[in-house]
Amino acid sequence: MERAASVISSLLGGGGGSGAQAATVKSVLVYPIKSCRGISVPQAPITATGFRWDRQWMLVNSKGRACTQRVEPKLALVEVQMPPEAFAEDWHPTPDDHMVIRAPGMEPLKVPLSVECATISDVSVWEWTGAAYDEGAEAAEWFSTFLGCPTRLVRFNEDSETRLTDPDYARGYKTMFSDGFPYLIVSQVPTINQDTGIPSPTEPTETLQTYRSGEVLLRSHKNKRQVYFGQNAVCKESLSANGEGRIVKVGDPV
Repeated sequence: MERAASVISSLLGGGGGSGAQAATVKSVLVYPIKSCRGISVPQAPITATGFRWDRQWMLVNSKGRACTQRVEPKLALVEVQMPPEAFAEDWHPTPDDHMVIRAPGMEPLKVPLSVECATISDVSVWEWTGAAYDEGAEAAEWFSTFLGCPTRLVRFNEDSETRLTDPDYARGYKTMFSDGFPYLIVSQVPTINQDTGIPSPTEPTETLQTYRSGEVLLRSHKNKRQVYFGQNAVCKESLSANGEGRIVKVGDPV
């Protein structure tokens, strides 16, 4: 984990490498709603809990338990759109700014980014249970209709809740609705087109926007049907005041 953290630190310009550029950031993916499609962005500000907007929202079932692609694979079809300026360093949403959600057969759903919501308790994901903002009846009806079961959209309540990472691996760090750690690093070995033998110009980035599947990323591996997660990581920069305002950009040296 320390090695993974140092990779992120190097990516942000704080590393202690030899000076030789071994690789560059190929893509930055942010997943505003846990288990829905990700957004490929040219840059993303870092925060104490991961990239800004990443896994701030989550779907829960009637018992308040996290609903993910593990049990609802249709979530891979849900597209999320944020205002382009949402990933600028000093941008703050207004009441007119929305997250727009789309899915096959459904009208677009607009979720305000700056409107205060009521809170609900007993929301849980893995080991954590706490309170979260409830995005309301319209969002609940939209997702319940699409998935065919009672579902609500909730947002992490940073004002009252803290979810710590596993202290055995990264003591003192925190995250929101990600599985366990605020960052994920995946090395991009070109995926070879099985018909032409030519490296794909879009993979594995295209697959990672939807789901992390070894079906595309590890096609020759005996466990190719497993979900591919890469290296979970934390970012040392996010613990200090010096980390504020730092941005990861596509093309940054690693």
